[in-house]
Amino acid sequence: MSCPRGKAAPDGHTKLRLFADAAGFCQNPDCNRPLFVETASKNIHIAEMAHVFAASDEGPRADPLLTEEERGKYENLILFCPSCHAVIDKASSDFPDSMILDWKRGHVQRIAGLFGAAEYASRAEARAAIEAAMKENRTIFDRYGPENDYKENPESELAHVWQRKLLSRILPNNRRILSILDANRAHLIDVEVETVELFRQHIEDLEARHVGDNVAAVGARFPPGMSRILMDGNDA
Repeated sequence: MSCPRGKAAPDGHTKLRLFADAAGFCQNPDCNRPLFVETASKNIHIAEMAHVFAASDEGPRADPLLTEEERGKYENLILFCPSCHAVIDKASSDFPDSMILDWKRGHVQRIAGLFGAAEYASRAEARAAIEAAMKENRTIFDRYGPENDYKENPESELAHVWQRKLLSRILPNNRRILSILDANRAHLIDVEVETVELFRQHIEDLEARHVGDNVAAVGARFPPGMSRILMDGNDA
């Protein structure tokens, strides 16, 4: 998601907001292409930040009245796959700013649908909806996570596998789980509501470290109560 546009380039916080909004998918409603593609040996990052109003006065949908700083703000940026980015810029007259901003506003609702973030009739149904993503994240963490023996060797092959699976699987899964929990808040008991908020902080800190510019190791830990969220007899 790099953007060599000087003052028109977004800061780390803006990049993080864009990633969270996109949840790992192109924000063109007719596309939905994953922005992190995992191959046999690596995770390929294909997300591209597009300016709604061009970064320069000569670019697509340019607005000379905007300052460089305004062109690099969150409100003027959207995440696309490379193909969609190329199309909307090369055929800019077919993709006015109002259309692109509508895409961005509608993406949160679309992601809720992609994530299956429906309101379920029971706690058991809501738990079943998050079970697969929870299990996948746990398996990846147990097998490749930083608590393994390689933690003193950041160049270990397992460390590289952890990084690519974190980006391609864990971060999108986290957003999927959180979306479902938010849609089913009515089924949560008080202590679970607190656990979900701790999980939200964990997600934001994890994304800030691995997607934004905050490389500090300190961040909210995964709350233990998440392992039993929405389960019968849960005391979180």
